[in-house]
Amino acid sequence: MCCCTNNLTARPASASGSARPDAVVLRVDGMTCGHCVRAVTAAIARDMPGAVASVDLATKTLTVSGTTDAVAVARAVVSAGYTPVQAG
Repeated sequence: MCCCTNNLTARPASASGSARPDAVVLRVDGMTCGHCVRAVTAAIARDMPGAVASVDLATKTLTVSGTTDAVAVARAVVSAGYTPVQAG
C-alpha cells in the first residue's frame, strides 16, 4: 500500500461523455503517485483479464474499458489495498 489517501468514488461511464459505454470510471481521491497507479492497474490486469485500465493522474480518474461490471472493478481496487467509497 502507498502513502497516499485511498478514497475512491465509483460511477458508471457515461455514454454521452468522453468515456466509452463499455467502461467503468472511478474517481480516486488522493491518488497522486506512480505507485498508486501501478498498484491499481496491476490489480485490474490480474483480476479482470481482457479489461484495460488507464489513469489520468491530473483528474485522479481510473477508467477500465472492456467491462461494465463496477462491482468487479471495485473488488480489484480493494484487492490492491484501496477502499471504494459510495458516491453520494
